[in-house]
Amino acid sequence: MFSKTADPTSAPPSPASGGNASRSVLGPDLRITGEITSSGALEVLGEIDGNLTADSLTIGAEGRISGSVNARSVEVKGRLDGKVTSESFTMRASAQVAAEVTYRTLVIESGAQIEGRFLRPEA
Repeated sequence: MFSKTADPTSAPPSPASGGNASRSVLGPDLRITGEITSSGALEVLGEIDGNLTADSLTIGAEGRISGSVNARSVEVKGRLDGKVTSESFTMRASAQVAAEVTYRTLVIESGAQIEGRFLRPEA
């Protein structure tokens, strides 16, 4: 019924301070075909058919991406088909990945489904 609101005289959070301005969420009701580019964090709860570039990417449990992904860190809870280039690649137990993945660090939880090729570049 009642909620505390932010002080109207205070400045809005900046992307450097970790506020929501540096994080974008693509909701479960969205289906996007094309190219997506973000300089911040991106969370995909819907479907994307195309290429995606972001600083960090999280694919939600119901999310799906088909295409090329280029992100510093990638966390997959849903489905990913295509090609991935990342520094850190994490597959949660609910993940379904059919991709060629290039990574520096890799985490795979028990239960994750994997089909594809994993490449770790030479130092």
